[in-house]
Amino acid sequence: MGKHERQRVLRALDAWDRSVFLEVAARHSPWLDRLLPRLTAAADRSAIWFAVATGLVVTGRRRQRRAAVRGLCSVGATSLLVNQVAKRVSPRPRPSLAGVPISRIAGRVPASTSFPSGHAASAAAFAVGAGLELPALAPPLVALAAAVGYSRVYTGRHYPGDVIAGTLAGVGIAAIGARLAPARTPSRIRPPAPVIEQREPRPDGAGIVAVVNPRSGSGRGLRLAEVFARELPEAEVMPWEPGTDLDELLRKAAARAEVLAVIGGDGTVEAAARVAQQTDTPLLVVPGGTFNHFAADLGFDRIGDAITAVRRGTATRIDVGTAAGESFINTASLGAYPAFVAARERRQQRWGRGMASALAAAEILRTEQPLPAIVDGRACSAATIFIGNGRYVPSGFVPIWRPRLDDGRLDVRLLEAGHRLAGTRLLFSFLTGRLGRSRLYREYDPAELHVVLTGGASPLARDGELGAPVREVHFGKQPRAVTVYVAVPTRRRELPRQGWRARRERTTRGPKRRAPA
Repeated sequence: MGKHERQRVLRALDAWDRSVFLEVAARHSPWLDRLLPRLTAAADRSAIWFAVATGLVVTGRRRQRRAAVRGLCSVGATSLLVNQVAKRVSPRPRPSLAGVPISRIAGRVPASTSFPSGHAASAAAFAVGAGLELPALAPPLVALAAAVGYSRVYTGRHYPGDVIAGTLAGVGIAAIGARLAPARTPSRIRPPAPVIEQREPRPDGAGIVAVVNPRSGSGRGLRLAEVFARELPEAEVMPWEPGTDLDELLRKAAARAEVLAVIGGDGTVEAAARVAQQTDTPLLVVPGGTFNHFAADLGFDRIGDAITAVRRGTATRIDVGTAAGESFINTASLGAYPAFVAARERRQQRWGRGMASALAAAEILRTEQPLPAIVDGRACSAATIFIGNGRYVPSGFVPIWRPRLDDGRLDVRLLEAGHRLAGTRLLFSFLTGRLGRSRLYREYDPAELHVVLTGGASPLARDGELGAPVREVHFGKQPRAVTVYVAVPTRRRELPRQGWRARRERTTRGPKRRAPA
């Protein structure tokens, strides 16, 4: 298409855009005149999306919180790119308000350019981002986002083309975010359910000894311990004093326990799993940390889920990963991630975890060198080597969760570096869905793995904790080595309907006392 043809097409689109704007301005609806100016004002600075996100957070449900976080992250990225980049490039002025009834003009007229619509972009980004994490929420959010987009035209703030372009931008940015950090949605492929071992039901907690990490989850550990003691009054609760030997306390608890319980994050759970394996004691995991990856894989989103499982006596046996003679229950890694953990720990006391993580990530991206290694006999230059205890989903850079904890496999994901434009090639492959065909990325699931570091020793991270440097390490599996309590899915029709007040009370106070099933 030549220059003159492009100009003719652009003039035709602009004429269509203006004619549709004038048609909308000429319409009259008393109830829309009252509703849409208020809606478009509520969308200023994304206030309406922050309100929706707050409502999702206060439900206390893990999945709703993830939807809120994903939606707000999508809005933040979209607002930055649209308002600070796209609008500065486009010189299109705002529509004339001469034909718009004065009753519709809400607030002041924005001074920024018209193309694209930032309100429509943020609305689409939140609806798609939160909807991907929580599909049941998608229809009402999409309807609300569409209403916000229409309100921008109805109140004279944008041409229809501005709204369409903003909507496409918001959808695209949210979709890219979903590629970079996939949503934890149920898979259509249903692996076999874990083999449930029926243990003795413990409705009052008799025989349970619980070890509590009071600093886990930013101080939530002690509050959860109070709920645990109230709901299981026959259980014994032992707080761990930071600075003392956690392993020794766990061994003392296991020596007199019929069930060893642990209230804490993944690091505390890993230590408890090690002791439970050594003493052959069933383990009850109460999600009390920041991320609770292992508890989520067991089906425990809240303390009430764990209490219900031990009251019913539903348990299974899970695999334990091994690395350099030590165990891990979630993941182990070499390369960039251990270096990131070390850099974060150097700064954490001064800057706090969030800022320390950001500074550490910037340092690793700038300074980290590839790791020369021989992986199962094949020489490579690795940016990072990820090893999961069991197969994670989805495939790609961001493994999220495991459908099974007893599959007998390791999940190996290796990124190679040291090649020309390696980072650009990997990012392009990921965004185009061709990561599995990239020569710089390998993903497979062996039963064991042997790694020799030819460029010198490097730290080994296990379950997010930094370990000693190693030159050679063998990764393996101990199948079905630990008995853990696990949630058993309940049919949807058997679940009682509850309002948000009841769900919130259940989250903070634990489940109501009931007879074991």
